Amino acid sequence: MTDRQPTSSLAIRTLRKTLESQLQIQKGLILHSDQGSQYTSKAFVEYYKSVHITQSMSKAGNPYDNALMERYFNILKNECIYLYKFHTEEALYQAVEEFSYITYNHIRPHSYNGYRTPYQARTAS
Repeated sequence: MTDRQPTSSLAIRTLRKTLESQLQIQKGLILHSDQGSQYTSKAFVEYYKSVHITQSMSKAGNPYDNALMERYFNILKNECIYLYKFHTEEALYQAVEEFSYITYNHIRPHSYNGYRTPYQARTAS
């Protein structure tokens, strides 16, 4: 999900959407984030606790704690955002959602997963 500002409401909506799409893996989840106000807000903390998620945060000023997400955003920018000119905000939002939920998870293989997609890696027995 995308929005103009990184708010606690956006973080909650995004986490809720993720949980709804991944019903089979909701036990024992750890959410890793930075110390942004959207992740430390009372509303967000209450929400993730209500769905039994453990939160892990990066230390202030240490991007290496969040290296996986930093890598993802680098891929998103280089393989999606920087390749196209978006004429509307809605077009940008749609492209980001399509890349994130379809291309990245179901089409794009990852060396870390033995060149399987994240979806294939999650569902492998």
